Amino acid sequence: MAKKRILIVLSEYGYWGEELVGPLETFDRAGYEVTFATPTGKRPAALPPSMDPEYIDPPLGRSVTSTEMAEKVKVLDRSSRLDDPLDLASWLPDRPYRSRSDFLRAWEGYNTRREQVRAQIAERYDALLIVGGSGPIVDLANNWRIHDLILAFHDLDLPIAAECYGVAALAFAREQDDRVSILRNKHVTGHCIEYDYKDGTGFMGTDFVIGPPPYPLEYILRDATLPEGAFHGNFGKETSVIVDYPFITGRSTPDSYLTGQKLVEVLEHGLRQWGFKA
Repeated sequence: MAKKRILIVLSEYGYWGEELVGPLETFDRAGYEVTFATPTGKRPAALPPSMDPEYIDPPLGRSVTSTEMAEKVKVLDRSSRLDDPLDLASWLPDRPYRSRSDFLRAWEGYNTRREQVRAQIAERYDALLIVGGSGPIVDLANNWRIHDLILAFHDLDLPIAAECYGVAALAFAREQDDRVSILRNKHVTGHCIEYDYKDGTGFMGTDFVIGPPPYPLEYILRDATLPEGAFHGNFGKETSVIVDYPFITGRSTPDSYLTGQKLVEVLEHGLRQWGFKA
């Protein structure tokens, strides 16, 4: 049996270390082949707090990174494994402005390229994972190429996993003709209000720090899953992972390993629903 192949998308503005390490270790144990990708091909970097066991997460009032995990993140972040990620900007087309004088031809070319990419995905990959952290707020959530990548996996009926703020990209992924979220009528989890920072959200490769996240992900997910789906924050529970095929969503850092495990169960055992009452 051919080994499964996972495409892992990471922000260029900082990923949370454990949210990569957890699924990656799980995929490695399963013998899966992994390809890393970033929006413009820049090497991703772990957020400094995710490598610091002394860092106290303000919403939770405690450290969320063990000494062992901090070391794992440092080793991976310094390794060559994340060198030369796939450049999504070079692979996927950009949506043309409708104000272009040659819009019709440009739109035809855009759709043709999307079909080509979809065929390549069908040949190369079995599942998609979007890693969380604060970085996705900047370059994944409202990135049209990321949306088209997600839509391609969705069209092919392939599993799509996302963690933390990476789940936002699923809510915004929608075709331009109907503009309905692919999360409509689905059950998901994600970074809940209680986990949101009130200030000090930082990003890699920048000199700015913003206050609270620029959007409340929980509210977005609640609206995107209507009318028959739901957002499950599971605040007060140690873990929150939801499987509602093709989506596997994890709330935050403690859910990283479980997110990877459930994606493996989806691929190996045909798991279709888990973690909520339909």
